[in-house]
Amino acid sequence: MKKIKAGLVAAVFVCCCAFLMNATPVSAIEVEATKAGTTLENLLAAYKGESNANARYLAFAKKADQEGYLKVAVLFRAAAKAEEIHANNHAKVIKKLGGTPKADIEAAKVGTTKENLAAAVKGESYERDSMYPAFIEQAKKDNNKSAVRTFTLAMKVEANHAKLYTEALENLEAWKIGGVAFNVCGECGNTVEKIDFTRCPVCSEPKSRYFKVS
Repeated sequence: MKKIKAGLVAAVFVCCCAFLMNATPVSAIEVEATKAGTTLENLLAAYKGESNANARYLAFAKKADQEGYLKVAVLFRAAAKAEEIHANNHAKVIKKLGGTPKADIEAAKVGTTKENLAAAVKGESYERDSMYPAFIEQAKKDNNKSAVRTFTLAMKVEANHAKLYTEALENLEAWKIGGVAFNVCGECGNTVEKIDFTRCPVCSEPKSRYFKVS
């Protein structure tokens, strides 16, 4: 019996080691966001995450330009502006709660454009599926409507970013074309290539709030 138990323990240990060795690394910012609890803590974590995403996407855009993926570069620049808008929106609510927006910008880990797009998809998917839903749930419990709104707008836009990054990743060679622009909503950061609506589909602001990024 003891031999069987020992064998099971050894097997579990080997499996755990194998999982940890093959698991995709999670950034310190994501770990911090996952551990956050109060609405103010969540806002501060989101502010830091969005601020770092802004810097990271600008670095990714530079790499895409260098590799000749001109449309990808424009998308990264547009998304960077969107993340800046998210950070600013979070900052307003942080100040309402008596907090101070602060973000230590980490050095961006820049790979090839293909690798950068894959990393971007992972980051946006995490915010869409895990981080922001948890933050929204807590903000609702705290009856903080301003926090619910800023988290919800950011989550919806991140979902769109994940979709755009996936499209670029799956058709990378077609994204070498130049002379393109993306449009970004100044209120929520929604990012689109074409404006075929009168009001923003995310925040309902008039389309005049959109500006071009090229």
